[in-house]
Amino acid sequence: MALQTAERVSRERSDNFVFQRSRLAYVEAARRVGGRVLEIGTGTGYGIEIIAPSAESFVTLDKFRSAEVEHLPEGVEFREATVPPLPFEDESFDCVVSFQVIEHIKRDRAFVDEVRRVLKPGGKFIVSTPNRPMSLTRNPWHVREYTAEEFSALVGDFSAVEALGVKGNERVWRYYEKNRESVRRIMRFDILRMQWWLPRWILQLPYDVMNRLNRRKLHSANTELTDSICLEDYYLDKVDNECFDLFYIATK
Repeated sequence: MALQTAERVSRERSDNFVFQRSRLAYVEAARRVGGRVLEIGTGTGYGIEIIAPSAESFVTLDKFRSAEVEHLPEGVEFREATVPPLPFEDESFDCVVSFQVIEHIKRDRAFVDEVRRVLKPGGKFIVSTPNRPMSLTRNPWHVREYTAEEFSALVGDFSAVEALGVKGNERVWRYYEKNRESVRRIMRFDILRMQWWLPRWILQLPYDVMNRLNRRKLHSANTELTDSICLEDYYLDKVDNECFDLFYIATK
């Protein structure tokens, strides 16, 4: 089996912990969007079928077009672009959603400003990103990760911001603890703490390989637990240091 990047969430069984958590963001967003909707960060496109039925029209944008989004439902448009800037006119969308993307963008302030520019007055920006206190190691694919306080400051120019966090039940936490222990065993060989001072580009390939192999090993050793995690095991609650992701709704 090929070692595809673990940065693009897939339906591979070893990804189930992350896949179900990522689906929650789309399900919760679908309850809140309407009108003309823009998604920034299509990825493998698994969120299209969740968001599109709630939108009058849906544009999904990514820097790459994956094979999974070759055939789109009626009313869905794919745009290939690197952001920022956004290739749209001012006030052209009722809602913008972007999940697990902003941590990859160097000019995060410009990115948020562009989202606000293309939103209509009263429009909503629904965004998720990893909660830094819950990260088990440095992810060299991420330019940065945020605490809740840092992310609140980043979106502070919106007229209203609802700060929520993605949390999990006891089954989710059991997997997380097994993953934490597995990562701890791997990182004990990093006695010089190279993950923290080497350039990101040097670490990306080995991180990707180790991350994918670790997920597959966890799945092999804990198949029943990994496969049993479902969407309903995740929920939104008040943001704190123990939520897996930050989930914010910012209103223009």
